[in-house]
Amino acid sequence: MGTDSAPEAPVRRSISPYGEHQPGIAGPTPKHAELVALKLRSGVDKAGLGRLMRLWSGDVVALAEGRPAPGDTAPELAVANVALTTTIGFGPRVFQLTGHKPPGLDDLPVMKHDRLDPAWSGGDLLVMVGADDAVSVVHAVRRLVADAKPFASPLWRQTGFWNSTGADGRPVTGRNLFGQVDGTGNPAVGTPELDRTVWSSDGPDWFHGGTTLVVRRIRMNLDTWDELTRSEQERAVGRKLSTGAPLTGTAEHDELDLQARDADGRLVIAENSHARLSHHSENDGRRIFRKGLNYVQDNGPTRESGLIFLSHQADVAGQFLPLLARLDAADALNEWTTTIGSAVFALPPGFQPGSWLAHKLLG
Repeated sequence: MGTDSAPEAPVRRSISPYGEHQPGIAGPTPKHAELVALKLRSGVDKAGLGRLMRLWSGDVVALAEGRPAPGDTAPELAVANVALTTTIGFGPRVFQLTGHKPPGLDDLPVMKHDRLDPAWSGGDLLVMVGADDAVSVVHAVRRLVADAKPFASPLWRQTGFWNSTGADGRPVTGRNLFGQVDGTGNPAVGTPELDRTVWSSDGPDWFHGGTTLVVRRIRMNLDTWDELTRSEQERAVGRKLSTGAPLTGTAEHDELDLQARDADGRLVIAENSHARLSHHSENDGRRIFRKGLNYVQDNGPTRESGLIFLSHQADVAGQFLPLLARLDAADALNEWTTTIGSAVFALPPGFQPGSWLAHKLLG
């Protein structure tokens, strides 16, 4: 008589909180994440901000290692090996206190298709926590917000989720709620292309090895999207829904053939398709490193669905803003998407044992 084999133990992993860069930036998109923007309290100065960064840096290390941070009121919720990362950033107004603002770090102009809600926009500080476990995310955010209370108060919170693991357990790009494979065009992690795209080597010394982050909350009209035929959806995107391959290719990472035409003489990848308009060859070589988090928000009997769009680049004004303007002007997806929140942050470089975040700026 056969016996049932024991289930395989889940793969659990720990991510070091130390390094040249904050580890959550180039790491995989987390399964669960929460972003909290905070507003500095009146009277907080550069020295006060430095005290908060020292405090938060200790929290970041403890939480990543699965240890309760000092003063933790729920220490049993601090667990190891859930791939927890914490990413911290500064909004433009912080640099009125500190000086040394990275070039191009200003609030984005309001685009024609934007319908921005202050409830999802702006912020002086950003905390983003990601992990394989939603309870760990909630616990970490609670601890970080509590420790910030003397210095800053929450302005907005956004929670999201992402699946970057395929049915066979291998990493995949992941899909947004339109069903699209989302993020294929990113430069590969660990390549010189990613380094040039993401990490700052210009501007103030304290920011070398840091990056900037644009957060855009994009509401998606799933009902009207579902009214399209599959071919109409694919033409708007410029990629196949089944694999994420360009309409001119067969595999996800095939290069786009932007000159190809069909039997009727139409461009296979349409002029207003998202894939064409966002492609680096159509934007003077500009690239970004983008991630996304799906979100749903229930409002009584109704549900809002969308994407928390996260774009990393060395220079917001030089890389992201021209691309945003091009997409706002002509992207076919504008018919089914509306940006309702927008914020920009400078993410300082990482830190090593014995040091703390942004010590070169605030020390």
